[in-house]
Amino acid sequence: MRILAVILTVTLAVPAMAGGAKAPEPGTSVEMPYLIAPIIVDDRLVSYAYVSCKIVGVSPQAAIDIRLATPFIQDAFVRDVNAASIGTAADPSVVDQPALAARLLADAKRIAGAAKVSDLKLIQVQIAQMRPSP
Repeated sequence: MRILAVILTVTLAVPAMAGGAKAPEPGTSVEMPYLIAPIIVDDRLVSYAYVSCKIVGVSPQAAIDIRLATPFIQDAFVRDVNAASIGTAADPSVVDQPALAARLLADAKRIAGAAKVSDLKLIQVQIAQMRPSP
């Protein structure tokens, strides 16, 4: 009986001690289709970045609304990454992931509604180099 009480106490205490970063509520994440972003250096296309991300809604109902707006959000994402560089200031061939996530989050909030979108997380950014010309 004492062992059961200790296990129960530890089980209840661990989530309370975790604090800080809170996991999103189940059913609030909407995984977006891959986004293909050009990487341009010195006015020349050098590679593409394949970006996958998910948008976190404030509630399961907000996630449904975000899912319904996915084509419009994806359109805004494509326009955004083609309008301005996604590279860092120091090296335009390296993706500035925090800045890209902030830009895409702003697009998602603008399209789906700021009250419905709480966060955007980049899942993967993969670079595909262009073939050298013969």
